[in-house]
Amino acid sequence: TSKITPFSLFLPFATKQSTEFFLGIIEVKAASHTNSSIYIQQRNCKMKFNTAFAALLVGSAAAFAPSTPTFTKKNTALFMSAEDGEVKPLRIGTRGSPLALAQAYETRERLIEQFPELSEEGALEICVMKTQGDMILDKSLMELGGKGLFTKELDTALLGDEVDICVHSMKDVPTWLPEGTVLPCNFPREDTNDAFIHKDGSVKSIGELPDGSVIGTASLRRQAQILAQNPTLKCVNFRGNVQTRLRKLDDGVVDATLLAIAGLKRMDMDGCATAVLDWDEMLPAVAQGAIGVQCRSDDERSLKYINALNHPETHACVNCERAFLEALDGNCKTPIAGQARIIDGKLVFKGLIAMPDGSLKYETEATGEVDDAVEIGRKAGEELKAEAGDKFFEMMVEMSPQQVLGQITK
Repeated sequence: TSKITPFSLFLPFATKQSTEFFLGIIEVKAASHTNSSIYIQQRNCKMKFNTAFAALLVGSAAAFAPSTPTFTKKNTALFMSAEDGEVKPLRIGTRGSPLALAQAYETRERLIEQFPELSEEGALEICVMKTQGDMILDKSLMELGGKGLFTKELDTALLGDEVDICVHSMKDVPTWLPEGTVLPCNFPREDTNDAFIHKDGSVKSIGELPDGSVIGTASLRRQAQILAQNPTLKCVNFRGNVQTRLRKLDDGVVDATLLAIAGLKRMDMDGCATAVLDWDEMLPAVAQGAIGVQCRSDDERSLKYINALNHPETHACVNCERAFLEALDGNCKTPIAGQARIIDGKLVFKGLIAMPDGSLKYETEATGEVDDAVEIGRKAGEELKAEAGDKFFEMMVEMSPQQVLGQITK
C-alpha cells in the first residue's frame, strides 16, 4: 500500500529538533519555540542553490500544501463536495525527492495561474509518497525490475482515490498506463540534454576523460554511449537523488557523472554542470526533460484542470518518443535513447539502441508531420528492431543483470 504524507509534515519549524530538508541541501534549526533560525547550506564551489528560491521553500510550508487545511463548505466548480458535505481539495500526488517536489510545486503554480480560484485556502493539497525506486538504492534499476519503479505506488494511490492527479518525470513512466488512468498533459519541455559533471571541472567532456576513469551512472543508455566512445572507461552503478550523487562525486567515489540538465535547472542547480552534452555525444532518454500529469480517466474535474495546462508541441514529441520505445518493447535491460523536436513545423526524430558495453549500436532518424508523431515513432522503432535482428534482443533477454552491468555498486 502507498504511504501518503502531507508535505507540511516535512517542515517542523516549531520544535527544537534539527531537521535535514531536501536531503542535505537545506538544514532547519529551531533554537526555540519563539525564535527560529534557518540556515541554507550550500555545497562548496559547485552546488549553488538560489537563495531566494530556497527561502521561499522553507519559509512557508503553505507554499506547497497546508498541514491542516481549513475547508469552507461551498458548492462551486472549484470543489467536489464529498458525501458528508465536506469539500474536497484537488490532491496532487508526488514522490518525495527534491526534484519531484519541485515539479509538484511547479504544477501547483501552473494550476493557480490558469485557474485563480485554486489559490483559495484548501483548494490544493500536495501528497508525498515513497516508491520502491526511492527506497531501494543499493541495486540497479534493472535488477529491481526496470520501468514502473517510480510510479506503481502513485498509480495505486490514484486508482484508490487517495490523490486526484499525479506528477511524473515522463522518462520514469512505462509506455503502458494502468487501466482507468490517462496522461493527457505535458508542460513545456525543459532542455532535454545530459549534463556532464567532472569532480573538479578540469575535464569538459567524455572524450577528454583519461583512460580508466570511473563514471557513476545508473543508466544503461548512458553506459552504452560512454563505452562506445572509450571502452577503457568504467561505469559503476550510481543511484540516489541529485544531491546524493553530487555528494558522492565530491567525496571522490567517481571521477565524473551525468545528470539530466532539466532536473538541475528545475532546482536552480545547473551551475553544477561542467558541460552540457549535445545529441551526437549523448542522445538523451525517451521523454527526458518532460513533466507529465496523470489522472483517472473518468475524473472530469481533474481532466478539466490538467487539459488546460497541456503544451501540444511537447505532448507530440513525447508521444513520438514513447511510441518508439513501445515498438522496441523497451525496458531497463536495453540501452535505448530517443528524442523528437519540432523544427520549422516538422517533427524530427532520432533514436538508437545499443549493447550495454557499447560494442554494437544501431541508429535511426525520421522526419514527418507533427500530427503523425505517434506513427513516426512507431515506424522508427519497428525499423530499428528489424535492422538489429532477433538475435540482438535475444541476447538482452538471456543476459543476467550482473552480465549486463558487469560493474560494482557504489
